[in-house]
Amino acid sequence: MKLNAAQLSKHLQGNLAPVYIVSGDEPLLCQEACDAIRTACRERDFNERQVFNVEASFDWGQLHEAGASLSLFADKRLIELRIPNGKPGDKGAAALLEYLSRPPEDTLLLVSLPKLDGSTQKTKWAKALIDGPNAQFLQIWPVDAHQLPQWIRQRLAQAGLAANQEAVDLIAARVEGNLLAAAQEIEKLKLLAEGGQIDAATVQAAVADSARFDVFGLIDAALNGEAAHTLRTLEGLRGEGVETPVILWALARELRQLAGIAQQYAQGVPLEKAFASARPPVWDKRRPLVSRALQRHPASRWNQLLSDAQRIDAQIKGQAPGDPWIGLAHLALSLAGQRLPIPAA
Repeated sequence: MKLNAAQLSKHLQGNLAPVYIVSGDEPLLCQEACDAIRTACRERDFNERQVFNVEASFDWGQLHEAGASLSLFADKRLIELRIPNGKPGDKGAAALLEYLSRPPEDTLLLVSLPKLDGSTQKTKWAKALIDGPNAQFLQIWPVDAHQLPQWIRQRLAQAGLAANQEAVDLIAARVEGNLLAAAQEIEKLKLLAEGGQIDAATVQAAVADSARFDVFGLIDAALNGEAAHTLRTLEGLRGEGVETPVILWALARELRQLAGIAQQYAQGVPLEKAFASARPPVWDKRRPLVSRALQRHPASRWNQLLSDAQRIDAQIKGQAPGDPWIGLAHLALSLAGQRLPIPAA
């Protein structure tokens, strides 16, 4: 049966199901859901725990043996089955179906899976996990950009912190797509906040202390038209081992926002209104920086730079010729509105 993530806490206060499945691609939320189930087990004296990580050579007979054997140390037992690729294979499918048909007493099975694609959901074993009477299937959905500010507010409140809108928007802008980073930043802010209050200056100080070179420093330098500083920061990121997909993500994210704002402005929308309607919104202290960048190119040029970003993505994946680091340098310099001599690929 399907279980909504928002219902999990209340559900775990009642009788536990024999089998729980946590499926999703958001590591933090999946981990927290599994932790909640583990805690509920401990509170009910499930004192023995076995963990199986399914790899290519995994012996599925271990699942049957774990369910059939008597516990040596406790009356109740938690078995965790982790399937990182979401593909148990024929033997695994058969083993799961057999287990679900007759789950052992005093044993709880917790299955961890990535998000299952449409074809996988139609398989017999997946249908048994999703709709079977002995299982609770928990689908974990990612937090999108529109939901992220509210999610951050909730996490701050849980940590005993309060933040103004500018601070929330700044956190959201710097951690979009990485909830684990967001949770880590909030833990850091707990140490820096005075009286539990967070403002944009506190957020900036916390992030600035995290590294000598950071991706957001690269973005700010490019937006400000500081070509030499932009290249120096890019080289610093490369020297510190930051991967090209991370840098491209940050540049492309900024370019998408600039392209959207430029398009609205070209259609007669006032700039302040375009800033407010952007996702995420452009916070007040950042608006002069973004305004300067918008003056460098028309809307069509921003869309062209997005196409350049797609080509760099293909280079990173080995699907197009060229050095992605050179491509990133060209892209960052274009964002800065300047061109410096760069060796040919």
